[in-house]
Amino acid sequence: MRKGLRRSAKEPRAWQRMLSGRRLDLLDPSPMDIEIEDIAHGLARVARWNGQTVGEHAFSVAQHSLVVEEICAHIQPDLEPRWRLAALLHDASEYVIGDMISPFKAALGLDYKRFEERLETAIHIRFGIPAKTPLEIKKLIKQADRACAFFEATQLAGFAHPEALDFFGAPPAGYQLHIEPLAPAQAQMRYVQRYHVLSEAAGFSAVDAAFDTE
Repeated sequence: MRKGLRRSAKEPRAWQRMLSGRRLDLLDPSPMDIEIEDIAHGLARVARWNGQTVGEHAFSVAQHSLVVEEICAHIQPDLEPRWRLAALLHDASEYVIGDMISPFKAALGLDYKRFEERLETAIHIRFGIPAKTPLEIKKLIKQADRACAFFEATQLAGFAHPEALDFFGAPPAGYQLHIEPLAPAQAQMRYVQRYHVLSEAAGFSAVDAAFDTE
């Protein structure tokens, strides 16, 4: 266990059982306990904007992640598959911790950020991505994330166009998006399918095999 995260025997459990049967230690996450199906299942059921959106279905983090990956490729068409995979997985930690709005994250402070970073590192290792994402890729993903948020804000969350521009900036030139929130099962299926396409394109099939304990 990492320094600073020691727990006594009397403290409540800090692991979560996933539908795959894995038990993920939330304070010291192991890549061995992370599965793409668990991530997809969770993200498809986590609502963006705390569910305060119009439509029959919430706009899920899974669907948001699919759009962010697409926008990254629009901005940088020659983006390597491994970094497109990083874009798809940019919010993967939220399958455990949920989608907290930015003001709440800021209020929670550094300990929350450290927890999130440890989980993100384990996810990256599990799926073959470098543990530390290069700064230029982080900036690209953040730009795409904000662009997606602009469309979400104006189409789903009740923001006026000028208000969304103030918060998120203008989306990239030439990119248009009409959002139709998917049912959780559809979002989950599409997320897993996209993961496999990108993982294979990046040559990471051997990584999946290495973690297969069945």
